[in-house]
Amino acid sequence: MSQLSAWDHPEPLALDTAPLPQYGTGSLADLLPTLAAGMGVPGMSATITELTPADRACVFLVDGLGWEQLRAHPDEAPFLTSLLGSSRGGTGRPLTAGYPATTATSLASVGTGLPPGAHGLPGYTVRDPATGALMNQLRWQPYTDPRPWQPYPTVFQLAHDAGVHAAQVSSPAFQHTPLTKVALSGGSFHGRLSGEERMDLAAEQLAAGDRSLVYTYYAELDGSGHRYGVASDTWRGQLMYVDRLAQRLAEQLPPRSALYVTADHGMIDVPFDDEHRIDFDTDWELRAGVALLGGEGRARHVYAVPGAHNDVLTCWREVLGEQFWVASRDEAIQAGWFGPHVDERVYARLGDVIAAAYDDVLIIASEREPKESALVGNHGSMTPVEQLVPLLEVRS
Repeated sequence: MSQLSAWDHPEPLALDTAPLPQYGTGSLADLLPTLAAGMGVPGMSATITELTPADRACVFLVDGLGWEQLRAHPDEAPFLTSLLGSSRGGTGRPLTAGYPATTATSLASVGTGLPPGAHGLPGYTVRDPATGALMNQLRWQPYTDPRPWQPYPTVFQLAHDAGVHAAQVSSPAFQHTPLTKVALSGGSFHGRLSGEERMDLAAEQLAAGDRSLVYTYYAELDGSGHRYGVASDTWRGQLMYVDRLAQRLAEQLPPRSALYVTADHGMIDVPFDDEHRIDFDTDWELRAGVALLGGEGRARHVYAVPGAHNDVLTCWREVLGEQFWVASRDEAIQAGWFGPHVDERVYARLGDVIAAAYDDVLIIASEREPKESALVGNHGSMTPVEQLVPLLEVRS
């Protein structure tokens, strides 16, 4: 039975039943601009209105920590669970990740303060209009010049220019990646290997300025979910570690500080059978008229051969319409999936057909994507289990 079967929906799914991300009021793209606005950074707007300004703010982003997964595991995360209410004087609420709910897209939304249709990283893999080839935006392969791909300044850059002490504390491996450059650069980068070292240094960086904006990151919870699933002992063990890291950082906050624990997406375990894993590489109906298959299993960008986009759209709706929201590019844009507008340079990166999973189902590609097709935990779509991420606050 689907983990999402409690949702009543028409057969096939109507596009207006897709629960859109809360762009402009409660999405990941709204977090840093709200914090920076509270520090007086020009051009920033405080659109998450319930957050009180702080002179020093730290965002601790835990890759893969969904709101629903956190609420389902209070024993493994007692500290984070205590922040879901207001017992510590803070706030605990969900944000929406944005579509698709995937790491490259979400990190760009966090760092730039823009929705995917503007920053232009609208999926795990998307077509590069200049070459016609798929580009992996997480690994940045094949390489393309980062600045034309994402030309907007990050919130960290704008904060630094306004005299705010801006810093990122993460794995040393991320310091020089193109994704970091376009999404999270600005101020200073500090690479530390262990989670404990990152928490301690993040607290030091907060105290380094009268106004400070600090970001720190932990990836291994996501990796455990992908490999073993969010129902696994390994994932729960990682959650226990994350809980200790968050408490460690919270206990070191300097005066006039706020810590915000959030994430880039949630996750759903998908069973390994033909009913739940539809293999594009062996399905002649889904392959017909398709030149490239982008995105990921729960959030597909489908690029048609010239002249075939209407036929592909019709076929995908007929085959998948009871399990996926299936839209044309223009329908998805008009519905606001990627934000209130899509920049011209981003338009052709989007699929001719876009398929977002409703049920606990994947469109895998066993031959062209063997590693991704073998993942237990997955994400990307607009369902609450993937979209909702925590916004937990601790203040000093």
